[in-house]
Amino acid sequence: MVNYTTLYQHGTLALLVPGLLDGTITMGDLLKHGDTGIGTGEGLDGELIILDGKPYQVDSTGKVIIVDDDFTLPFANAHFARYSPLAELENVDQDDLNQQMQALSRAENTFFSLKITGTFANVKTRAVAKSKRPYATLAETAKNQSIFTRDQVDGTLLSYYSPQLFNGAAVGGFHHHFLSADHQYGGHVLDFRLVKGEVTYQLFDTLEQHLPVNNEAYMTHDFSKDDIAGSIQKSE
Repeated sequence: MVNYTTLYQHGTLALLVPGLLDGTITMGDLLKHGDTGIGTGEGLDGELIILDGKPYQVDSTGKVIIVDDDFTLPFANAHFARYSPLAELENVDQDDLNQQMQALSRAENTFFSLKITGTFANVKTRAVAKSKRPYATLAETAKNQSIFTRDQVDGTLLSYYSPQLFNGAAVGGFHHHFLSADHQYGGHVLDFRLVKGEVTYQLFDTLEQHLPVNNEAYMTHDFSKDDIAGSIQKSE
């Protein structure tokens, strides 16, 4: 029986901060927990967006490909999609949309996902070039990001909202990824304006947190020395 109210998360954003970037779950295993999601590859290898069970990677050149089951990730979210209509919006920027979605969802203290399909303008996305061991910190690795822009594009914005209480495990607030309708453009979203789109919504009452206990670097790292909140804010 499919569970539509559980958000599965492998790894945490906090483990990316000191550069714990080993791939510790395969895409094949991740897809057992959902047909929809976001993530990044080993060494921060691009940005992932999973829609309708297909895992799309936007690499640092902007190319979009479907990755194989053996592709590995240090961090990812996944769930089985069963979205409900929430709103139809026109001409709202990212900050306005975030505020409206928090108000309409009435779910500030739990997890939920948004899927918005429509026309977007002034879209700015990013993807990071894959790094190799020994990995640098998240802040250093993120300096190698590539920025991609579109004046106007049709596509899907996939977002996860996490309560501020969980900042570090995830991003406190919204975490947006984008894929164009023609599957030629996407990435982690830095900015956008929704020209016109349909907003759908899915609420989660359970977070299934999976940790990479077989990864020695993760199991022996002292996170008390890391500026987790500051690094996440800068990188997001």
